[in-house]
Amino acid sequence: MKTPIVLIIFRRPDKTLKVFEKIRQVKPSKLFVICDAPRPEKSDEYEKCEKSRAIIDTIDWDCEVIKNYADTNLGSFRRIPTGLDWVFKQVEEAIILEDDCLPEITFFRFCEELLECYKNDQRIMAISGNNFQLGNQRNQDSYYFSHYTHSWGWATWKRAWKYFDMEMTKWPDVRDKKLLSSILANDRDVKYWTSILQDTYDSKIQSWDCRWLLSSWLQNGLTILPNVNLISNIGFGEGATHTASAKNPWLNLPTQAMSFPLQHPQFIIRDSIADKFTQNSVFNANLKFRLGRKIKKVFKNYQFQ
Repeated sequence: MKTPIVLIIFRRPDKTLKVFEKIRQVKPSKLFVICDAPRPEKSDEYEKCEKSRAIIDTIDWDCEVIKNYADTNLGSFRRIPTGLDWVFKQVEEAIILEDDCLPEITFFRFCEELLECYKNDQRIMAISGNNFQLGNQRNQDSYYFSHYTHSWGWATWKRAWKYFDMEMTKWPDVRDKKLLSSILANDRDVKYWTSILQDTYDSKIQSWDCRWLLSSWLQNGLTILPNVNLISNIGFGEGATHTASAKNPWLNLPTQAMSFPLQHPQFIIRDSIADKFTQNSVFNANLKFRLGRKIKKVFKNYQFQ
């Protein structure tokens, strides 16, 4: 691969190894590695961090490895964006994976081709490997456009990342002028995201993702999402920072290979139907979706009795 890859690791060597082996298959010519420092109060983290970092030293192909290892623990919500700031001071584009985001191998080609295709299109802020449509495909294209910036395996450009605002400086103005009403579909969604973004602004939620989402929205930006799922999050459960529930329905979501050549959409227009499904299932699951999911689970169990 010619496109630089960013691998974000910490204290999970078993998961780091799985993602690293996927990267090994595509042999990038340049690999950035971002790692936080262990927390002093966690006695076992030093050894785990060292084991994770040691995996990087097993690279056996021609590759420029550039490491950014923190001296003190920043927490993921600061370590990731500061690491990406460092990356985009050096390159114009990159594919980004955390140690719990296991890619289907075609994810890399999917990102590389679309990074080139849309590199000068200011409307596109990112490319993601995530598909949370649960098998619903509304067209025959390879991907669609969304205003959700899913970041379990993604890619972006320096030109887009420059808008990332860690301090959410524009949020009070956006909130007070009720500008989310111009972005979101209905009052329910506005209420939901106003609460999430306010809690993020107040540091009740320590999430860089929400800050990136707002940064994209304020540019009226779109994210490319594949019509098949290309990333499986293997990081849920014990040891996870933000995804501690092993019962999360998005755990180990199956992946499927992307077909090539890519079938490009005719129009660069957000898929509002897909986004509505995402809002009602991934983020603010409504009663209809929750009941439907339970009914399907009961029916599935009944079928195999």
